[in-house]
Amino acid sequence: MAAPTLQQPSFLLANLKADATTKPLLQRCQDLVKIIDDYPAKELHLIFPWLVESVFGSLDGIIAGWNLRLLHSRSNEYNIVMEFLNPSGPMMKLVYKLQAEEYKYEIPVNYLPGPVKACIQEGVLPDCPLFHKKLQFPLSGLLTLNLALNPFEFFMFNFAYCLITPKNYPPGQHGSSTDSAYFVLVDTYLKYFLPSEGSVPPSPFSDSRGSVTAPSPRSSSVSFAGYGVHSPSLLKHHIFHQPSVNADPAAQEIWRSETLLQMFVEIWLHHYSLEMYQKLQSPQVKLALLQYRLSMSSMPCQPHAPPGSGTLHTYQEPFTPTEEHVLVVRLLVKHLHAFSNSLKPEQLSSSPSAHSHTHPSPLEEFKRVVVQRFVQQKLYLFLQHCFGHWPLDASFRAVLETWLSYIQPWRYTGEKMNPQPDQNRTVPEKWEVFVQENLLMYTKLFQVFLNRAVRTDLVNAKNALMVFRVAKVFSQPNLADMIQKGEQRFLEPEHVLHHRQPRGYLTPTQGGSYLSSRQKVVTDMVFRVKSHVYALEGQDCQYKQMFGTELRGAVMKLIQIIAQARQTAKRISDHSNDMAANTSFLSWFSLGSSDFSTSFSGAELDEGGECLKKTHEYLDRALENLCEIFKLTQGQLTQLISNLGSSQDDGNCKQLPDCIQGENGLILTDLGRRQIINGLRRFDIQYQGDPELQPIRSYESALLVRLFYRISSLVNERFGVHMSTLCSRPDFLGRLCRHYLTDPNSNTKLKHSPMSRRELERSRQPRLSLRPLASYRTILLLLLLYVFGALLSFGPVSSTLVILAGGFLYGLVMTLFSDKLKTH
Repeated sequence: MAAPTLQQPSFLLANLKADATTKPLLQRCQDLVKIIDDYPAKELHLIFPWLVESVFGSLDGIIAGWNLRLLHSRSNEYNIVMEFLNPSGPMMKLVYKLQAEEYKYEIPVNYLPGPVKACIQEGVLPDCPLFHKKLQFPLSGLLTLNLALNPFEFFMFNFAYCLITPKNYPPGQHGSSTDSAYFVLVDTYLKYFLPSEGSVPPSPFSDSRGSVTAPSPRSSSVSFAGYGVHSPSLLKHHIFHQPSVNADPAAQEIWRSETLLQMFVEIWLHHYSLEMYQKLQSPQVKLALLQYRLSMSSMPCQPHAPPGSGTLHTYQEPFTPTEEHVLVVRLLVKHLHAFSNSLKPEQLSSSPSAHSHTHPSPLEEFKRVVVQRFVQQKLYLFLQHCFGHWPLDASFRAVLETWLSYIQPWRYTGEKMNPQPDQNRTVPEKWEVFVQENLLMYTKLFQVFLNRAVRTDLVNAKNALMVFRVAKVFSQPNLADMIQKGEQRFLEPEHVLHHRQPRGYLTPTQGGSYLSSRQKVVTDMVFRVKSHVYALEGQDCQYKQMFGTELRGAVMKLIQIIAQARQTAKRISDHSNDMAANTSFLSWFSLGSSDFSTSFSGAELDEGGECLKKTHEYLDRALENLCEIFKLTQGQLTQLISNLGSSQDDGNCKQLPDCIQGENGLILTDLGRRQIINGLRRFDIQYQGDPELQPIRSYESALLVRLFYRISSLVNERFGVHMSTLCSRPDFLGRLCRHYLTDPNSNTKLKHSPMSRRELERSRQPRLSLRPLASYRTILLLLLLYVFGALLSFGPVSSTLVILAGGFLYGLVMTLFSDKLKTH
């Protein structure tokens, strides 16, 4: 019986693969539940990689798996999947069952984030604890290197990687909904493994020693250095120095929370240039930065920049996050703020003496460092990448809200805010340390957003809303003062720092950390702000003050553009109202203007009256908030807007955008592009193709247009030479023929349009055009003339002759007096 038992796992895997193509999902999940319960870990070990791949899809995207990103609550399979993948469900039960036996599963290094992969392939061990003791360097061929992960890490890697794997979605479907199974599962896992209340539930399975095996204890020299240049982790006492996995059950269980967070951060956020990665991961840079920070407190002179902080070779990973990716990152940010803010008040206010006798739980220690230590650095670079590469459209709202969620941790404290208006909410003083320790998140990204805003169509209500959202957040009372104070601390001369008196035990309101007030010696806030900026931007960074002269000038420019957009929105609204007032029954017959060049184009056609009202409201409130942030008076704002001069009147919209003359015509400048985007100016663009081949208009009969085109084409092909000869005559007959057979605007060169010279100089040959007869307006006019003729006892033939005679006489008069009319 031993031989069949040894072969059974292969039969089990083969049967599961066969069932995957024949049985429905519900029956497959029921079978898997029984297998997980009945089979030992030794046999489940062989099906685990296949099962993970069949659920989340392959890492290369070829196998779609269960399509969690497309599975919504409306689907019949939604509840089945959610129950199976629940943190307490059968799949996680399998993970814990395998975890107890210390099995390992391989992941190719090629699927790691670009900076990590490049670092490993160059033979440098990443400093992130997630990759320690999991790499085996072969003698040759580093490209074939694999990562050996335990079952929990393997499961979470595939789950996280599912978000960034390129998928071939069916037509009409995309995975950006926040009610998808994947999005809900991320939220569920975060709440389970990073609970705001209580502790992480223990795993249901245990090994022979009585507890699930945690990952191997790390070296005491290893810290969370891969998540920023900070002091050693506060978790070292519980995790790095565990004498055994059974010493503290709570400490033994915290590794799952740590692993989940590290995996999410590495897979979702660790995407930026190799230069920046090497600068942040290099031990030499960290050592030099540490020495620099220590020397500032004892040396009055300016220290040298740490090695490696200069500009290295440029390398950019081809990484383009999707809107769905950004929405999941925002969910992570919001939950981590809530998780960190759930730190017990007694842990924040406990005295240092108590700390020497009692230790907080590992989960409480984890809450202290989770945002600054794990997320800040990589999220900053991730957002910076998105700000610089995201299209200038309304989809940027997802990136914007992720940023605003991070810089407002006070929104996720779990406390019920007073029912006061948002603009009157004062930022509590206890968040001053957070603001200053995340200074670049506020100042640098605000500057990048300004650069985007001035190049965005602010007449569009969705874009105007984004400007208003940013201005509203930064106008919260106390926030601008906190940012300004942080900038002053960063710019404080370093030669005076050594005169500072050593500080004792500080409370959060006295300059201590908002997460930790029990350290024996709290680093001065000046050092913290400088360390934060240097860690993210390098020692040689050129910091631009948010409230400095240069950025204030950029804000003034944005205010002018907002004022211009308001004027454009008002002009479009007035034009729409005028058009609506002139609308009548006869407009169906196009008795109004049919010239495309006189109508509003682009985004203006898409803006309804309600959207324009919202645009005006958003821009008005954005102006008010910007004035509050940068302390502009109403007089200064009025003077700034009045400096726009004649560009604000309605007549100015007829002027050309700002251009320069190029070899093939006019070339737009950056100012000209902004003028067109905001509807301030535009080119006089007219149709330059064959008039007979223009798209059929709504006021024309499609049947008659096609019929008359065939008739006129036959006539022009047969008599085209004769018509050209007649029109070339200089006498009265030639002028009369040109009146009927040529377009009076054919010789007009469109100097206002950036077209090539060959197209501007193109001429049209004389020809017969019957297309005006296909217009409903012309047909109605002819019917009225025939009815009028019938009232005067004219027959159809007589009426036709009279109409033709009238048309001929009109042509004679126009030809005779055309020169006088042009002179007049």
